[in-house]
Amino acid sequence: MTNVTIIGAGNMGSAIATIATTGGHSVQVLARDAAKAAVNAQVTAGTVGDAITGDVVVLAVPYPAVAELLGTYAGQLDGKVLVDLTNPLDFATFDSLVVPADGSAASEIAAQVPEASVVKAFNTTFAGTLASGTVGDEKTTVLLAGDDADAKATLAAIIESGNLQAVDAGSLKRARELESIGFLQLTLAAGEKISWTAGFALIK
Repeated sequence: MTNVTIIGAGNMGSAIATIATTGGHSVQVLARDAAKAAVNAQVTAGTVGDAITGDVVVLAVPYPAVAELLGTYAGQLDGKVLVDLTNPLDFATFDSLVVPADGSAASEIAAQVPEASVVKAFNTTFAGTLASGTVGDEKTTVLLAGDDADAKATLAAIIESGNLQAVDAGSLKRARELESIGFLQLTLAAGEKISWTAGFALIK
């Protein structure tokens, strides 16, 4: 069993909490409103600012909210597996990413929290496909990118225990490509080319 903390109780945070509790892991969910953090009966709900209990910490918030959270938990994320699921879109235009062309949100987070093991994950899946466990007829696949093999293996074990597929996409440099996939998927859904329960499937 792994102790997991999820910061954010929206659709993504709720879906990831269910995956982790399904797999038998201990889950703490923190949100601005503790009532909203009670996403299912198995989690321990709290508010942002409460002490983190998890060894794996998932930032299930929009990219613009990340900087404040890293400030709130400065020093408390050292030694943690820190999971970034953000897609750093310009939400005003839905036409570009707001990080440098050769960088990623994940790499910026890693630079700000160098003592954490940052893993990019979940950004290429919608909450609906995490909750259902399928994309069309295929099992939902979560792509992982990071420089710490043990951190990726820990997260992959959580994902697979929740009946999803995890695939190692390579080093943290690959977060840029994952964010591009996430960007494309979001723009397709926003443009009503695909539904919010659709997405990309990986067939092995």
